[in-house]
Amino acid sequence: MNWHPQGCACIQQITALHQGPVTNLIEILIQNILPVFSIMVLGFAMGRAHFVSKGEATTVNRIAFMVLQPALIFPLVNGVDFSDFYTDAILLYAAAQAIVFCLTLAVCLYVMRCTFLEAWLLAMATVFVNSLLYIWPISSLIYGAAGNFPITALVVWDSTITFAFFIITTDLLANREQSVRNSALRLLKNPVLIAIFLGITTNLLGLRASEPLLVAFQFAGAAAAPLTLFALGVILSGHSLIPNSKITLVSVIKLMVLPVAVFITLSIGERPIVWDEMVLLNAAGPSGAMAFALATLYKIRTDTIAPVIIWTSVLSLFSLAWLA
Repeated sequence: MNWHPQGCACIQQITALHQGPVTNLIEILIQNILPVFSIMVLGFAMGRAHFVSKGEATTVNRIAFMVLQPALIFPLVNGVDFSDFYTDAILLYAAAQAIVFCLTLAVCLYVMRCTFLEAWLLAMATVFVNSLLYIWPISSLIYGAAGNFPITALVVWDSTITFAFFIITTDLLANREQSVRNSALRLLKNPVLIAIFLGITTNLLGLRASEPLLVAFQFAGAAAAPLTLFALGVILSGHSLIPNSKITLVSVIKLMVLPVAVFITLSIGERPIVWDEMVLLNAAGPSGAMAFALATLYKIRTDTIAPVIIWTSVLSLFSLAWLA
């Protein structure tokens, strides 16, 4: 049978159209997302093999949280140009976060009968995306530093306002019996809050960190994401992966309800389409590890929070690849 050249060309074009999106999805998944995710998998495997203990991972996590994350956060906040932010996109994202947080808190308290602190952190897990240590590195690999600015803006928002809110409120809720003075002194010594405050203050005053200081911060901050993800994998390896109704419900809220809420709120007003796309990409990310870190720090049960982080990390792989 002889095929007409034009017919062959049409078939090739149709095949390319169908294979293009799938090929791109697989390429993004393999080249950009899985390498970052693999660090947590490595930690999980080494924890299950008892090569690294939970105590060792907890120490690593504490160092990453108290030393390396401030080194990552300060130069990011100090050097960002707030005038380039589309504030409406960030505020609409924040509105969706607030709505989903209140909804999840009510469900955890009145349906799942969780204690208030556990419900508080489970609700945090549905709205506090792992943007700083997961979405930001992935999107930087895909789009580069220049094309990644909307994600950078959301990282600044979550790393400063949202994260500071949860650090302060969780500390106050967990130490309600202590005086306001003691709580204030304890919070004032928190390295993450200090880095956030100094970053915002110096930025607003137009004071940019010197080059040697930036090099030191970049050198230390580069280790924050891999060490945190590795330690998280080790710590999570001690928890059951079998999802129960609580784990399933909270994971569904994170992976489906938050992106839908963000999508709806972004329909208000107009802005460059890249901002809407990247804000939605961020909302589709997995639960942030900080809810687990705070639960560990304040001795709040983690048998639901930990699997939620695992399952949202796994299930978000393909949605992130598709949205990216």
